[in-house]
Amino acid sequence: MIKGDITDVEADAIVNAANQYLEHGGGVAKAIVKKGGEIIQLESREWVRRYGPVPVGGVAVTSAGKLRARYVIHAVGPVYGDPEGDIKLASVVRNSLAKAEELNLRSIALPAISTGIFGYPLNKAASIMADTLKNYEYRKLRKVLVVLYTEEAFKVFERVFDEVLETQNP
Repeated sequence: MIKGDITDVEADAIVNAANQYLEHGGGVAKAIVKKGGEIIQLESREWVRRYGPVPVGGVAVTSAGKLRARYVIHAVGPVYGDPEGDIKLASVVRNSLAKAEELNLRSIALPAISTGIFGYPLNKAASIMADTLKNYEYRKLRKVLVVLYTEEAFKVFERVFDEVLETQNP
């Protein structure tokens, strides 16, 4: 887990917290297109044109444009308050990891999915993500980074991950 900007991370894929129509107008999505280039938005629109909106809990893949990563995995998390939101959030994390495995990738970086405009409380999202990452059956992935942009998010995720994953900081 690191505090920083996911667009600066060196990983085979970075995960974008996306909306169902892959329009990258704010938050992590906007930062990814701003730094990676308009090609990411163009490929996203083409994906939606071909396959339709991405279901909540689902993922889509584009190139990463000018980013250090090879791919952007666009993950559609739930809006807080959805009665099945916790299940969908765990699903989108698993689906992101599974897509990276399908692409034969060895590293992936994930943001705090659904905690921005979708309103998920940091504690709840951190707990679901930590539990999902802990119980995922890894095959090819060797490095999974959770990248938190704000100090507040980093502190909450660090505390929750320490509890769930039973790790100690040096």
